[in-house]
Amino acid sequence: MDPNGFVDEKCDCRLYIGNLDLRITEATLIKMFSPFGKIVAEDFLWHTRGPKRGEPRGFAFIQFSTREEAELAKEKMNGKLVCGRPLVVRLASEKYLVETANNSSKVIGEVSKSSITGSSSGQVSRSAKIAAIKNKLKAMEEESRGLKKQKQDGGT
Repeated sequence: MDPNGFVDEKCDCRLYIGNLDLRITEATLIKMFSPFGKIVAEDFLWHTRGPKRGEPRGFAFIQFSTREEAELAKEKMNGKLVCGRPLVVRLASEKYLVETANNSSKVIGEVSKSSITGSSSGQVSRSAKIAAIKNKLKAMEEESRGLKKQKQDGGT
């Protein structure tokens, strides 16, 4: 995201890869996705604390040099079985917007999922992104106020 809170352009080239088997390594992931284009960045996520510290979290991000390469990789790899599990491959910006829509609609109910995810072509309007971010912030504020009130009520 850029400092203004908008998903930046390099997200168009960045893929979210989920449902990874714990046996998949960074090297394996790069080998699987390199036929689709030039990989310029890779983020393999690990647990940093708790009992699973040092173990893979089951998802990663790969950034290609162009959106076309990312789209091709998404098209070819989404749903592909790897170690008996179907990969979930999306543009990172799609992942962010889908999560925002799900979280916002659960708490507030004002935003419909269709307005966040945009048209079938995958294009998302700037106003939909802004609405999703505002609703997420509002939900977090309401949740925070509810926790404070609980503590005050329970402490007396």
